[in-house]
Amino acid sequence: MQSTVNYLWHTDDLLGQGATASVYKARNKKSGELVAVKVFNTASYLRPREVQGREFEVLRKLNHPNIVKLFAVEETGNSRQKVLVMEYCSSGSLLSVLESPEHSFGLPEEEFLVVLRCVAAGMNHLRENGIVHRDIKPGNIMRLVGGEGQSIYKLTDFGAARELDDDEQFVSVYGTEEYLHPDMYERAVLRKPQQKAFGVTVDLWSTGVTLYHAATGSLPFVPFGGPRRNKEIMYRIITEKPAGAIAGTQKRENGPLEWSYTLPITCQLSMGLQSQLVPILANILEVEQAKCWGFDQFFAETSDILQRVVVHVFSLSQVVLHHIYIHVHNTVAIFLEAVYEQTSVAPQHQEYLFEGHCSVLKPNLSAKHIAHTTASSPLILFSIANETPKGLAFRDPALDIPKFVPKVDLQADYNTAKGVLGAGYQALRLARALLAGQELTLRGLHWFLEVLQATCKRTLEVTRVALLFLSSSLGTERLSDMAEVRGTQELRRATELRTQLRALAEVLSRCSHNITEAQMSMGHLSSELAKNRDQVHEDRSIQQIQCCLDKMYVTYKQFRKSRMRPGLGYNEEQIHKLDKVNFSHLAKRLLKVFQEECVQKYQASLVTHGKRMREVHDTRNHLRQVGYSVATCSTKAQEAQENLSKILDQLSHQLLQDRAEGAEASLLPVTPYPIPAPTDLVLHMQELYEEMKLVAFDLQDNNRIIEGLNRVPSAPDV
Repeated sequence: MQSTVNYLWHTDDLLGQGATASVYKARNKKSGELVAVKVFNTASYLRPREVQGREFEVLRKLNHPNIVKLFAVEETGNSRQKVLVMEYCSSGSLLSVLESPEHSFGLPEEEFLVVLRCVAAGMNHLRENGIVHRDIKPGNIMRLVGGEGQSIYKLTDFGAARELDDDEQFVSVYGTEEYLHPDMYERAVLRKPQQKAFGVTVDLWSTGVTLYHAATGSLPFVPFGGPRRNKEIMYRIITEKPAGAIAGTQKRENGPLEWSYTLPITCQLSMGLQSQLVPILANILEVEQAKCWGFDQFFAETSDILQRVVVHVFSLSQVVLHHIYIHVHNTVAIFLEAVYEQTSVAPQHQEYLFEGHCSVLKPNLSAKHIAHTTASSPLILFSIANETPKGLAFRDPALDIPKFVPKVDLQADYNTAKGVLGAGYQALRLARALLAGQELTLRGLHWFLEVLQATCKRTLEVTRVALLFLSSSLGTERLSDMAEVRGTQELRRATELRTQLRALAEVLSRCSHNITEAQMSMGHLSSELAKNRDQVHEDRSIQQIQCCLDKMYVTYKQFRKSRMRPGLGYNEEQIHKLDKVNFSHLAKRLLKVFQEECVQKYQASLVTHGKRMREVHDTRNHLRQVGYSVATCSTKAQEAQENLSKILDQLSHQLLQDRAEGAEASLLPVTPYPIPAPTDLVLHMQELYEEMKLVAFDLQDNNRIIEGLNRVPSAPDV
């Protein structure tokens, strides 16, 4: 046990260790509060006195939620070693988070954004106080969990920090080699004499490497054999990196250097976030100081990302979930263009559904009118242009699974188990994404069919009303009676109009039949979708993969514990070998479930979905034509009925005139049914005329609905 006046700790509670100090978990003697104490060793006192006191002064100057707090500076009782008493972060460092198998391929998007926000805020506070850290890396970013379960990251270890203004430089070398700026790497690692001075932007390079590591789970610059085994190649990579490249690797010994301008496909960040992040990485991972961004631009660009909101959009045609990052003050037009950039679906071809209802997004509206979405409840994007579903692009986790060496090598076996487990967690994430994609596909297509069914119902109602009206308003017998009596040109024209109305009625009848057939077809498809959704909900592949991972994790923990031992006894070694065999069998079972139960079913669902989408597009286009036929018929029927009404008005007026002269008997033939009074006939025709107007209005309204749904520039010929 060791202690100061107010704090007590045990040397077994080691949290971290460096060249000049060790950090332990300690307690306040009075309150029992947990703290972290940094105890300086003998080597630290060999440094110049101003360097020894620099960390104390820096920490006293800083006060920010994203920087570890300094509570006190004390001394141990016997050796009188300096002790910094600091805030204790119970969840370890960002490095320990990234070293867990679950994050072998980087952090989830939400967690990465937390890291970005905390690191940028902490660094901004450093610059406001004129301090350069000089050792930014995941191991110096601590994590604790807030009261609501959220992660909070804090910068720590200011042993290399010093006060430095933006226009000042320094010549001393500090830092960790994988995260060092190339100029510092040349002097500190390769030991090459050079007279270069360094500025505050060295922290930006280290931050870029750290953010890449957090996003991908890997370092951006890796020579064959690793950064510390091939230092000359490492230096070549970081100095020869082309502008815009964010990573460089050498995949075989003495092989060429390969550059990457994007994040790897295994990264968990969405393309929407990647498109915002990659330019930042490219401009702070810049060797030439003149081309590298300054802190002001870095803070401005990261703040721009963090102030955006995410709109989740699931492309029904492509079967891909997109994250669209926009500002709330943007217009919908900007959102539609952002969707176009990710999906290649032009704004005029984009139609949206949300929770089963049409979501009309007018370009001039504010983006704040867009519905609040989540990954499980996104906007459903339907593209007017028919295309083959692409599906989610991913790398097969089996390609990233290492194999155990035959002999017992505790460190190598641990590393292999960690790599296999990391690939297993990646398979689990992909399996969840594939299953979620299938569910969203079936749900979205079902909703779209419901919208089409509703359109069919409205069009069919209008069509049937129009047919009923046309049938009742032709006035066949009365018109024939009038024609026999008068034989005028007006009556012949009325007969022609009556024939035209009959033809329009036949067209509407065919339209009604076509709509009914479309309804039946969509009803069958909806039944299939409901059946498929039940099958997706009953899928147990996720649980099977999770079960394998749980068993593998138990073995992994044992391997992690064993690697610290100098060796194993005979019996323990035999158990270790058996664990390796069982671990490998579990990995194979996991991959088999992933390939056969997840990937193959997903690929089959894409083929089926492609056929269904073609059917829906055909039905939709057919309904569009039917809708325009109904609209065209309504227009022509309205014109014909108006003309017919005028003629009948004239004839009725003539009949009234003839009756007034006492010539009714000679003008009207004997009929098998009573002739209505002229006044009644006129009123009846006027009523029919008004009803026809209403029907025509309904047909025009239906036409506008269909035009709004399909956005077709011009109507096809009927």
